[in-house]
Amino acid sequence: MTALINAPTSRLLNALGLLAVSIVLIVAFVDQIVLGDLPCPLCLLQRAGFVGATLGLALNVKFGPRPSHYAVVILSAFGGALISTRQVLLHIVPGTGTYGDAFLGLHFYSWALVVYMAIILGSAVMLLFDRQFAPAEAGAGTRGGATFGLAIVALAALLALGNGVSTVLECAGGLCPDNPTSYLLLPGGR
Repeated sequence: MTALINAPTSRLLNALGLLAVSIVLIVAFVDQIVLGDLPCPLCLLQRAGFVGATLGLALNVKFGPRPSHYAVVILSAFGGALISTRQVLLHIVPGTGTYGDAFLGLHFYSWALVVYMAIILGSAVMLLFDRQFAPAEAGAGTRGGATFGLAIVALAALLALGNGVSTVLECAGGLCPDNPTSYLLLPGGR
């Protein structure tokens, strides 16, 4: 079983994981931009956790799998999970209200916690496959796989940049409002 995942297969799996996390960030952006649901400060920190996880996954895709890259993924997801747990606990008490709209019965911060747990579990399972860390054989992997991986890395980088820009626009480089209603640096922002 451990012989199944070599370096090229690991890069592909990491690219698919990177795509999955990028989709999470895309959904958050659609909710923010199209539906006008601005992220709260804890939501922004959760996005930062996802961006950190994309960094580790992107390192595995671009430079090959390394335990240190998986550590970046796990530590980022763990930090994001702590923040998500904090937000879940803020809203778990009846009568305290919630933040944002529900999606399939759960709020985004609850989904974030589920996704962070999946990221941690997936990274830990990937660390069980030692063959991925061996030097790749000559000619191993496909050019199409490398192109796919780099395209997903570029997408994740654009999403990270977009999150940074939208955070600066929303918070004006200072403390973010607890319940944001507008972008502070755009016309009409308070």
